[in-house]
Amino acid sequence: MASQTADSMAPIMHFARPTVYGLTDWLTTGDHKKIGVLYAISSLIFLVIGGFEALLMRLQLAVPDNTFLDGHTFNGLVTMHATTMVFLAVMPLTAAFANYFIPLQIGARDVAFPRLNAFSFWTFLVGALIINASFFFGEGAPAVGWFGYAPLTGADYAGSGVDFWFLGLAALAVSSMVAGTNFIVTILNMRCPGMTLMRMPVLTWMIFIIQFLLAFSFPPILVGLILLGFDRMFGTVFYTVSMGGDPQLWQHLFWLFGHPEVYVLILPAMGIVSEILPVFSRKPLFGQSFIVFSGIFIGFVGFGVWAHHMFTAGMGPLADAAFATTTAIIAGPTGVKIFNGLATLWKAKITFTTPMLFALSFIPMFTIGGLSGIMLASPPLDIQVHDSHSVVAHFHYVLVGGSILALFGGLYFYFPKVTGRMMNETLGKIHFWLFLIGFNLTFFPMHFLGNQGMPRRIYTFPADAGWNVLNAMATIGVFFMVAGTALLAYNLIVSYQRGRLAGNDPWDASTLEWLTDSPPPVFNFYFTPTVRSERPMWDHKRTEGMQIEAPGTVEQIHMPSPSWIPIIVAVLIGVLLTGFLYTTFGSETAWMGFVVAASAALGLIISAYKWVTQPV
Repeated sequence: MASQTADSMAPIMHFARPTVYGLTDWLTTGDHKKIGVLYAISSLIFLVIGGFEALLMRLQLAVPDNTFLDGHTFNGLVTMHATTMVFLAVMPLTAAFANYFIPLQIGARDVAFPRLNAFSFWTFLVGALIINASFFFGEGAPAVGWFGYAPLTGADYAGSGVDFWFLGLAALAVSSMVAGTNFIVTILNMRCPGMTLMRMPVLTWMIFIIQFLLAFSFPPILVGLILLGFDRMFGTVFYTVSMGGDPQLWQHLFWLFGHPEVYVLILPAMGIVSEILPVFSRKPLFGQSFIVFSGIFIGFVGFGVWAHHMFTAGMGPLADAAFATTTAIIAGPTGVKIFNGLATLWKAKITFTTPMLFALSFIPMFTIGGLSGIMLASPPLDIQVHDSHSVVAHFHYVLVGGSILALFGGLYFYFPKVTGRMMNETLGKIHFWLFLIGFNLTFFPMHFLGNQGMPRRIYTFPADAGWNVLNAMATIGVFFMVAGTALLAYNLIVSYQRGRLAGNDPWDASTLEWLTDSPPPVFNFYFTPTVRSERPMWDHKRTEGMQIEAPGTVEQIHMPSPSWIPIIVAVLIGVLLTGFLYTTFGSETAWMGFVVAASAALGLIISAYKWVTQPV
């Protein structure tokens, strides 16, 4: 059959690597596919945690004058929900797709630096644990918003929860910058023969673009976090007005990272949708090159729009006009992606599978978020609705209606390749409708709440404000989303255990990852494919355009050996950061922090030497 690829035509003769099993295998692996699975499992767990935090907040706002939560607890949940969903759920779920599928899509054996890849995951996990440790140690979760505006994060206003927050974010910044560098090198240098840049799948292109955003946007926030740490721990005054500091410096550093971060979250989602639409439309993606160049344009201009978050900060009319203009301009390439998706669907023979339903829903949901974003690009209107629930509705339509819906579609689409089994379509479609209905029931009323004057980040409201019905609707919607997500978790577990066998190419897809086995072998491909077009798998199934080595050809394949070094280095970084926490609990314990930090630094030096000298 055409779907039975040349991978099964001959075994690899020269492949040898030390074999480890069980938990040790997962802790020491450098296999990009296993690291992708680790990212996926971690991100889905944090997605549940972040969703639970949102549920608690909506229960508090379900009725007026509610006393379910006090104000400080509510503010802590606001901070942790946003931090968890952005940094610990959506970003690592995107990283899961990147790790697992980018080497497969470009015909590579692995990423350029496998141990660096493993280090990136373990550092992410260490940072995530440090952030969430604030619930259990010190003075509780930080209650400063996910943006952490100075001077609210200063030692005079916020407790030790902020220390856990900024130290954990610093670890995440290191993880993301390392991962960005790794994938840039991988995509530029490890493509298979014939895989030119313009033949790369759109998902690979979008992942490629965001690596530059990660590499260049995280340094500003890392600098801002270091300055915050110095202010809190060593008495400097970078953000203290009375001593000559400037709180607005934090806003610029944060949003210079924060708005490119939005595109880090949404561009891979657009890439996933661009992979799903042509498969179930049975048509090539319309204007693929335009989609690629629009993504490049978004990545470039995305660094010039950050201060539209600061229209109320008193920057002046000239700066406001400049950032309003760039914000309006960036809508153009975003619209290109929407209309190219619609053109792909035009007169197509659409198959309404679960992945396709999620991909189709992405278009109107993200469009609603984009249109409200265009309105917020106007400084007069933005000033009117700033810090209202209208803004909450806007960014949730972008990040949930955009990123999360697309990522759910990607889970259903790629699950057969990862596990070799299909997910249950009936359960998947029920999940889709529950989540979509709940999402709109929760966030669409917030447009009206904002217009009626309801501020964001308030933990209660009076009964005579006129917001009762809309807030009750929003809370009911969350239960629909919770039910849909619970069904997804059940579907994942049951399908992994006893789902229908998928085969190598269950969707009749067009890209290279479907050429190999499901799940793929450790070395990905039995033979290195040679690509002749943008749709190599379709070419191969039609026995034209793709060449594969003849049966019996033997390749010399070297795969990286398992190593404890990446996880050890990541843990030592966690110990180093934790050491600094002691300086915030009183001067009498500061010496303990410095001893712990110095010991971890020494361990890092030794581990770095081992890393460099240990054979790969």
